[in-house]
Amino acid sequence: MDHRDKQERQKIEEYKKNPTINMADSMNRSVGGDLGSVTRGTFLTRIITTLVIIGGLLVFLLLK
Repeated sequence: MDHRDKQERQKIEEYKKNPTINMADSMNRSVGGDLGSVTRGTFLTRIITTLVIIGGLLVFLLLK
């Protein structure tokens, strides 16, 4: 079992016990983002995500 899966299951159990945690967690993720979800996926997905991020940074720096 993956470590992230264990964490997700623990979060689900916490949400069931105290639903207000879910709202607070959602608010925090909407502000800061969930970078863990970006890194999930296959090797090809990670490469494409990395290229998009690097490409975006290069475009941002070149247009500056």
